[in-house]
Amino acid sequence: MRRKKSLTQPLIHAMQIRRLCFFAGCLLTAFGALAYRLVDLQVVQHERFAEAARRNTEKTVFRQSKRGDIRDVHGNLLATSKIVHTVFADPHVLGTNYTYFAEALAPILEMPLEELEEMLKPRTRVNKEGLVVPVQYVVLKRKVEFEDWQLIQETLQNLRLGIDESTLTNNERMRLKRVRMTGVRDEPEEIRFYPNQNFAAHVLGYVGTPQETNSSTTRSSLVGKDGLERTLNDALTGVSGWRQIEMDSRKREMVLFREQDVAPRSGLNAVLTLDAGIQHIVEDELQAAAARHNPVSISCIVVRPKTGEIVAMASLPNFNPNAPGDADMNELRNRIISDQAEPGSTFKIVVVAAGLNENKYDLNDLINCENGKFWYAGRPLHDDHPAGLMTVERVVSKSSNIGSAKIAIELGKEKLHQYVRQFGFGEKTGILLPWEIDGIVHHPKRWSGISITRVPMGHEVACTPLQMVMAMSAIANGGVLMRPVLVDRFMDHNGKIAAKFEPQIVRRVISESTAKKMVTALKATVSTNGTAMKARLEYHTAAGKTGTAQKLVDGNYVRTKHYASFIGFFPADNPELCISVVLDEPRKGTYGGETAAPVFKRIAERSAQYLAIPPDPTADQTLAANASMKGPK
Repeated sequence: MRRKKSLTQPLIHAMQIRRLCFFAGCLLTAFGALAYRLVDLQVVQHERFAEAARRNTEKTVFRQSKRGDIRDVHGNLLATSKIVHTVFADPHVLGTNYTYFAEALAPILEMPLEELEEMLKPRTRVNKEGLVVPVQYVVLKRKVEFEDWQLIQETLQNLRLGIDESTLTNNERMRLKRVRMTGVRDEPEEIRFYPNQNFAAHVLGYVGTPQETNSSTTRSSLVGKDGLERTLNDALTGVSGWRQIEMDSRKREMVLFREQDVAPRSGLNAVLTLDAGIQHIVEDELQAAAARHNPVSISCIVVRPKTGEIVAMASLPNFNPNAPGDADMNELRNRIISDQAEPGSTFKIVVVAAGLNENKYDLNDLINCENGKFWYAGRPLHDDHPAGLMTVERVVSKSSNIGSAKIAIELGKEKLHQYVRQFGFGEKTGILLPWEIDGIVHHPKRWSGISITRVPMGHEVACTPLQMVMAMSAIANGGVLMRPVLVDRFMDHNGKIAAKFEPQIVRRVISESTAKKMVTALKATVSTNGTAMKARLEYHTAAGKTGTAQKLVDGNYVRTKHYASFIGFFPADNPELCISVVLDEPRKGTYGGETAAPVFKRIAERSAQYLAIPPDPTADQTLAANASMKGPK
């Protein structure tokens, strides 16, 4: 009997076909989605992911150039750079071994054991996303010397962690090696070092360390913030090198694939005109004078008049450029170029030189000084040393306000203003230091009715100590104003001269014959008949001018606050050095002749001995004889 065909079989077969089609459709959809994703990743977003891959495997390592040294004219080191290390640890890597590391590192880092153990102990923190993550970076100590870092490395390599390593497997030994190598690491950095601490601080300045970031690394470089470190920054910095490397999955460099390796080029070394020997003399004498007179500040500049070279420059209070952050603004400020004040009687050299140069007067011409009181435009003008008729030479040596005023009246305000500007007042000297100011010189149109009698005595004008000493140096240099020079040359790391700076003439201010007459008058000032008797030298003839100005406070002159100064040069007829000493508000003593002049004397005599300047045959024989009777100093 034949079996009847089941009616359900076609239904089952149709269902199987539908299922097959469904799964085939799913597979096609999946492969389509996969193909789309592959196209998206490999084609559409190729550049993006290729860049990400490059960032993960390629890196640019910057090789910092060494900042150039700063040296004095004889090659004595004033500023240099050295590599130090910031030592940091990864407590997560150290794990339970942190006590062994603390015991080994505490003596080297000179840190208490308990404190170091607490720093190395594994712990967690909450990151920006609110997740709890292990602490993996703890700074143990900064500015660790290279020798100490080498000792740390040697100590860690031989560190025993309380385990018999002979019983460990290879994997366990590798893990311990990783702990020793990566648990404590370093970040080398270049720091600026000033071996002489506060010495010449305002000239040298100091540096900072701003961060520079690019796509693959963050690097730190020294940048000058003040002084020569700032103005010479580009020359001192040099050029950074770089190395383009490729890393494996463990972030190790694959040396065979190193593409670029450019060595850094060290910065140039700056050799200054500064002489460390004279700078030391100046700073030593300023300290002693500050103790005697207790001024708000005291400054000194020593210049070679013939070249404009600055041999020494110092101001108190000062600071330690190794730690500029510990100083306040009064200590950081270089008052010699950034402070201005009415100069007082030292400014009389301008009006007298102008009168002589314009042939209005000669040294022996007489001026009626009105017995110490002169009325002009309804206002009186007084002299500290009342006299009747005085020669022009004596007007200078006795610092007569009235005599100077009468010379100015004869010149006229336009001509006087012209000479004030020619001597360099009212404009920057151009010295290679930041923050220099112009000073104040008003145009004659802004002068009052009595200005013609006040400007000659150093009122109604303001200048910096540098401007004043350069004006006096112009007289010492035969009437030629020089630009102040601080940098003598740049040297490369091989000791070859990269650039040499020659003396620069600004302009001729007065004739050579006028300058000689001024020297004669200024020599008389430094004599028993002048205001600067205490500036006389034992073996050299000096010339100079005192200054004592009442200070302006809120538009009014204060009788108890003075600006005392003396500027002089020697040997007078063939000057080697011009020296300016300025005391701002001396609390013990008032006049420049009694406060600043003795400081000039001591600096000049010690400098003459240091430089072996031959004795001047025309020097005061009485002083020389007295000195020989005293014996060696």
